[in-house]
Amino acid sequence: MARLVISECCGLTPLRLRGRGAGPAIALPAAPPSLAAGPRRPVTAIHREWALRVSAPTRLTSVVEEEGNRKVEEEARSPMAADNGGAFDPGAPPPFGLAEIRAAIPKHCWVKDPWRSMSYVVRDVVVVLALAAAAARADSWLVWPLYWAAQGTMFWALFVLGHDCGHGSFSSNAKLNSVVGHILHSSILVPYHGWRISHRTHHQHHGHVENDESWHPLPKRLYNSLDNMTKKLRFTMPFPMLAFPLYLFARSPGKKGSHFNPSSDLFQPNEKKDVLTSTASWLAMVGILAGLTFVMGPLKMLKLYAVPYMIFVMWLDFVTYLHHHGHEDKLPWYRGKEWSYLRGGLTTLDRDYGWINNIHHDIGTHVIHHLFPQIPHYHLVEATEAAKPVLGKYYKEPEKSAPIPFHLLEVLAKSLKSDHYVSDTGDVVYYQTDSKTSSAQSSD
Repeated sequence: MARLVISECCGLTPLRLRGRGAGPAIALPAAPPSLAAGPRRPVTAIHREWALRVSAPTRLTSVVEEEGNRKVEEEARSPMAADNGGAFDPGAPPPFGLAEIRAAIPKHCWVKDPWRSMSYVVRDVVVVLALAAAAARADSWLVWPLYWAAQGTMFWALFVLGHDCGHGSFSSNAKLNSVVGHILHSSILVPYHGWRISHRTHHQHHGHVENDESWHPLPKRLYNSLDNMTKKLRFTMPFPMLAFPLYLFARSPGKKGSHFNPSSDLFQPNEKKDVLTSTASWLAMVGILAGLTFVMGPLKMLKLYAVPYMIFVMWLDFVTYLHHHGHEDKLPWYRGKEWSYLRGGLTTLDRDYGWINNIHHDIGTHVIHHLFPQIPHYHLVEATEAAKPVLGKYYKEPEKSAPIPFHLLEVLAKSLKSDHYVSDTGDVVYYQTDSKTSSAQSSD
């Protein structure tokens, strides 16, 4: 049952770089301005560099994807492409391409500053240590709940910086990205390379019903195969917000493998060493926590680490879910020839988190991040503003948040009550509601 409850929090299978036919099946779309110069390199060299540095490169797509993008974008050139009897149709091919969005983004937004990136790491680590020291010194039940909320949020901020390392947006130095990513993610019990590699699929196949493995919808036949208890756990708060640790070990419904097993079909053979390294780092952190528990006692470690860790898990599931669900208008999911990298990316959503925006490094600017994940987080807001005129109605302006984004809890609850499954057929589909599940949730 646990496997069927696991949320699809992150990408899960590595990108296959060969097509179905013989021979290489790789195409390189136009690079951003900051990366366009320089001599051409062999495809194999580009693949090695990409696999090490970036979890979801937008420059590297399959021949099938590029041909699909080109076809879709050619069909979309008509100004009426997204017009359905005078009403905007979010599932219609957009009248612009990736190149036009890229051209609208200022060149300096592509520049990665490792010193600036490291300054955020130093800031967050200092805050984490200061919070722990203050809470341990006070050791008061009036303080602990405040500490848990603050420290859990800071653990989430550390995750986002490690996430940037995985994308290669932290710096252009692969070794620096790997070292910092391992330290940050291991400290919060995330296997850096295992997660980085699986997250690649999420970006490469965003918006695809079967291939996108980050909170992708359940086809109706799979949904109907779930028993009532599993549906309750899958769609009833708070259970979906606690799924990430299980996902790391057992993946999501209908899929096999583990983020810790180098032989898992999540990974390519040349990635096994990376996975072993990350698994060893994860085990080392488990050992450190066990030693601290022996020295300080289980209750103190529960208060200092375990509860903040669960708050971090809730943040991760909460944010990743809302970036792909919960808009007031139903958003499309794609299959087959209707899917393209651009159309899939346009189904993602930006969110405003109020004061939390700066704390978790503007991860709410999600649309541009999905289309161009190598843009550093400190340039995402500017890049988004620059791209809005091109995106037009395909960009869904986020609801303005109060200092604390309590309004998103209502959005989450509404989505869990209505976004249950999609049709088993059709290349452009939308979430449908199971009235029985919705009624059961209301009665709870």
